[in-house]
Amino acid sequence: MRRSPRFRQPIEFPDHYGFVVDYLAEAMRELRKLNFTEMVERDFAFGSHLVQRDRKAVQKTFSGLMKIIHPHGEATREETIELLELALEGRRRVKEQLKKLGSFEYHQTSFSHIARETGEERFVGVPEQGGRNLIPPDPPGPGTVYSAGVSDESVIGLYRVEVSVSTGTGKLKMAGGLSGQMKESATRAFAVLGARKSELGVAQDVDNSDFHLQVIDLIGNRVEAEIGTAVFVACCSALRRMSVAAGLLVLGDMTVQGNVKPVRSLAEPLRVAMDNGAKRALIPIENKRNLLDISADVLEHVDSIFYGDPKAAVVKVLGGT
Repeated sequence: MRRSPRFRQPIEFPDHYGFVVDYLAEAMRELRKLNFTEMVERDFAFGSHLVQRDRKAVQKTFSGLMKIIHPHGEATREETIELLELALEGRRRVKEQLKKLGSFEYHQTSFSHIARETGEERFVGVPEQGGRNLIPPDPPGPGTVYSAGVSDESVIGLYRVEVSVSTGTGKLKMAGGLSGQMKESATRAFAVLGARKSELGVAQDVDNSDFHLQVIDLIGNRVEAEIGTAVFVACCSALRRMSVAAGLLVLGDMTVQGNVKPVRSLAEPLRVAMDNGAKRALIPIENKRNLLDISADVLEHVDSIFYGDPKAAVVKVLGGT
């Protein structure tokens, strides 16, 4: 026994594990030898959005939580579910951050677990996520339409197309930032509007108005999306002073003659749109065959509306002739 020269109190230097540090460290070291992942594998399966990498991460996190909270390895069913959902929540946070990179590889984040005994599936959300609702639940103002596109590298762009009209001579004026395929797409759509203005019953309005177009990149991925149909619908919406339906996504493009061009891929834009509040989507009829590539949860939450020409697109979302 030695005395501290400052406090004049006896200080012990044990030759065995101290309770606070050494004992706890040794306990943790011993717990590393245990594995509680079999508790998950025995009683639960994972939903389709968890790939093998996600499943391994969740199982390891669950096992770690068991070692800390229930080191004896015994937990009730409710306690097991609580730890499993904490592990799923943590892994989903990782996936949500990866999703922001824009790659479609990470957009399956509807994590769930399935009880093997009953077949009941429970989805696990992230409290702070709560849906970004970039596509709001209320109808947008006249001239506002939401659209999306995907690049060759499967990077998704989500856009808000805004068109306003003023007294003029039938010109299209684009705000800064439009370039490349997006600018060409908007120009073609406006040319089709001019060619079909009589058919749409807006000839005089088109001739006596100037159109001011702005496209806002909602997620900042700078994808060169072809948004011709969205521009066409937005112009008609602005002219008629009518809003499209709430939660509507408009997909597709058109040639200078007004023939509808299908989108390159349907699954990615619909998934991103659903995650951001979309409830329905206006889709080129030629993409109907691609519905087989769409996951069941997207088909359940996003209603598909198909169109075969620009006029049909306007009629289906605005009504009239």
